Amino acid sequence: MRSGNLSLAAFLAASALLALGCQQKNTDAPVANAAAQAPIEMPAAEKQKAVVYQVFTRLYGNTNTTNKPWGSIEENGVGKFSDFSDTALTDIKSLGVTHLWYTGVPHHAVIRDYSEYGIGQDDPDVVKGRAGSPYAVKDYYSVNPDLADDPAQRLQEFDALIARTHKHGMKVIIDIVPNHVARNYQSLAKPEGVEDFGAADDVSVEYARDNSFYYVVGEDFQVPEAAPGYAPLGGEPHPLADGKFSESPAKWTGNGARSAQPHYNDWYETVKVNYGVKPDGSYDFDRLPDALRGAPWREHAAFWADKDVPASWEKFRDITQYWLARGVDGFRYDMAEMVPVEFWSYLNSAIKQTNPDAFILAEVYNPKEYRNYVQLGLMDYLYDKVELYDTLKWIIQDKASTDDLVPIQAGLADIEHHMLHFLENHDEQRIASPDFAGNAERGKPLMVISATISTSPTMLYFGQDVGEDGSEDGGFGDPTRTSIFDYVGVPAHQRWMNDGAFDGGQSSADEKALRQWYSRLLNLTRTEAAMMGSYREIHTFNREHTKDYGEKQFAFVREGGGQTLIIVSNLADASAQFTLQLPNDLVAAWQLKEGRYALSELLHTGKHELRVSEGKGLVSLQLPASGSVILELPRHE
Repeated sequence: MRSGNLSLAAFLAASALLALGCQQKNTDAPVANAAAQAPIEMPAAEKQKAVVYQVFTRLYGNTNTTNKPWGSIEENGVGKFSDFSDTALTDIKSLGVTHLWYTGVPHHAVIRDYSEYGIGQDDPDVVKGRAGSPYAVKDYYSVNPDLADDPAQRLQEFDALIARTHKHGMKVIIDIVPNHVARNYQSLAKPEGVEDFGAADDVSVEYARDNSFYYVVGEDFQVPEAAPGYAPLGGEPHPLADGKFSESPAKWTGNGARSAQPHYNDWYETVKVNYGVKPDGSYDFDRLPDALRGAPWREHAAFWADKDVPASWEKFRDITQYWLARGVDGFRYDMAEMVPVEFWSYLNSAIKQTNPDAFILAEVYNPKEYRNYVQLGLMDYLYDKVELYDTLKWIIQDKASTDDLVPIQAGLADIEHHMLHFLENHDEQRIASPDFAGNAERGKPLMVISATISTSPTMLYFGQDVGEDGSEDGGFGDPTRTSIFDYVGVPAHQRWMNDGAFDGGQSSADEKALRQWYSRLLNLTRTEAAMMGSYREIHTFNREHTKDYGEKQFAFVREGGGQTLIIVSNLADASAQFTLQLPNDLVAAWQLKEGRYALSELLHTGKHELRVSEGKGLVSLQLPASGSVILELPRHE
C-alpha cells in the first residue's frame, strides 16, 4: 500500500520509530543482496509456476466511461462481484491464471450512505477519495457493500464468487491489512464472542500489551491541515465534511505518526495496530529461537502452542480463520514489514494448520529482511520490487543497465522461488504511462525477463495485458496509476470487456495483439518444464565476447525436466543484431557435438539455428525493438 501521497521513504522513516527493522529504500541505484545462503526447498506440490491475476474488484466490471473527477457511483459507476461471470472467469483463466487476487474486498470506509443496512456513515475528513482506500478496513468480518448487487446479501454474493472462481480452477486471494485499521473501525458482522479492535483498551495509557492501539493520552484527534488545493470530496458539501472527527484520546496513525494531528501525507485515515511492540521499540512477547529458521510450519505451530501472545495476534488469527472457513485460499498482507516477524510465524503456522496449501504473499520492501520474513515469518512469497522491478524500470528509463540484473539474481539465488515478480500492481505506475515506459510495447521485454528468470510466481494486474495507461483523473488518485480511491472506469480494459463479452470487441488491433502476446507468454511459463528448473545467466559472457551485444540486451538459459531454453531480450528502442555465444563449458555440459541444431521459437512462430564450432555455441539473432525470443534446444541423447 502507498496511501495518498506518502512516499515509500517517508513510510520507512515513520516505521523505524517502532524499531521493526525497516530501513529506508535506496531509490538511486539497484540493490545487491547479501551472499546467498543454502537454498530453501521448494514445496513438492509446486511443479508449475503460479500466475496471480490481481483485479481491483470495484473497477474490473465497471462499464461506465464518464470518469468525472470525484464522481459518485451514479456518475462514474462501479463494478460488482456479479461482473465476474463465467465468461469473465473463463477469460481470466485463459491467461494461464492460477490465483485470483480480489483487491478491496474487506469492508473499508466509504462515503456512500448505507445506513439503511445498519452501516454507520463514514466521515469524509478521514476517508481518502470518494470510494475510500481498500486499506482502511472498518469491518474484517464483512465485505465492501459497493461490490454487491444487494448490500444486505453482500457476504452471500462474495461466497458465490468464491464458488465460481473455484469452479473455473482458480484459487481466491484477499487482502489482510494487519498494520492498521480504519479510524472508525466497527464490525457489524463479527461472529458471536468476537470483540472489536479497541473495545477493551485501557485508553489512559499510551501502551499496554493487550491494547489494540497506541494512544496520545490527554489529547483529542485533530483532522490534518489540508494539503494545498485539497478539500474532501473535491469540495462538494457533505454534512460530515466539517474538518472534525471525534476520537478521544487520539490514536497513533497507521504509518506510526504519534501526533494527535497527523500530517496530510500521513496515513491519517487509519490507526496503528499494537502487536506488543513498546513505544521504545522493545518487544513484549516471546522471541523466536534461530533454530526455527527455515523449520516447517508444524514446528512453528508447536512453539506457539503454549505461549501467551498479545490480544491483537489472536484477533488476526480469528479473522484469517474466518475467511479460510468461507473458502478463501490465501492472503496478501499489506505492509507486512511494519509488523514483527514473530507475529507472522504465529499467524502463518495457524493458517497452514487449517490449509497447508494456503497461498501467502507479503508486501515487504527491505531486502535485508527478506530471509527473516521467509525463513522465520513463514511467508510463501514476497514482492520483488526493490530489486528486480525497480531495476527493470530504471533500465527502460536509461537509469540502469542490464548488467545490474546479474547480481540481483545471484544475491537472491537461495530464495528466488519466494520472490514474486510483477511489473504492475495497484501501487505502481502503469507500464504505458509516461512516467514508466511510455507505451505498452516497451514493457514486453521487461515482462519476458520478469516472468521467466526464476521459478517464482508471476503477477499480472488487470488492464496490463491490453496496455492500460492509467491516465484517468479520478479525483483523489494520481494519473499514471489507476486510482484505488475513486470510482473510475479503466478504458483499455473496458474495450476488452466489451459490455461483458470479454472478447476484445471494442479493442484496437494493437490491444488485441498485446493481449494475445501476454496470454502466450504466461501460458508458456506454466507449461514449459524448464521454467521450474535451473537458471544461468550468459549475459556477462556475451558482454565480454559478443560484438553489438550491449547493456540493453539480456540473455540467460533455463534447464529442467529434460528441456533447455535460451531466453534473450532486447530492451532497446532500436533493433539489435548480433551472434549470441554460449560459453564452452555450457556447450560441453549439454553434450553438443559439432554441427547445426534447429531451435524452436516458443514465444513467436519461427525457427533459429544453433551452430556448434570448436566447442562454442553460436546463435545469430536479429531482435526488433522491445523484442524477445524463447528458444528451445532439441532434446538429444
